[in-house]
Amino acid sequence: MSNAERNKLAMKKFMTCINTNDKTLAAELIADEAEFTTPVSEKPLYGGAGYLSVVELMRKSFSDIRWEMVDMAAEDDKVAVSWICSGTHDGNFMNLAPTGKRVSFSVMNFYYFNADGKIINDVAAQGMFGLLSALGLIK
Repeated sequence: MSNAERNKLAMKKFMTCINTNDKTLAAELIADEAEFTTPVSEKPLYGGAGYLSVVELMRKSFSDIRWEMVDMAAEDDKVAVSWICSGTHDGNFMNLAPTGKRVSFSVMNFYYFNADGKIINDVAAQGMFGLLSALGLIK
């Protein structure tokens, strides 16, 4: 099996991981030294626990949030995934009180893997615009 095929299989497990907040899967799929930067944290977050902390923040704002993989392409140590995220805005989000709106937005992420087949980086493309627009924060 090629690295690209192995990493695509890992991404299918990763979708389960983020939709279930599975810490065991996160530890299996994400390297401990993986560093993630995000607007919700002043400091980088590390490893599976760090990644899931961002997922938990989203769940506080959208308790029924789901990530569905729309498309995926892989080459060597990189995988690009197009996601559709959907959920109900039933908690505070970026100082916006719950609106009760059901939102759906697209995001694109690029994942990088180490030689052991674990995620070491996740670079998100511009998906925030779609979320902010769906919530009526920008036009």
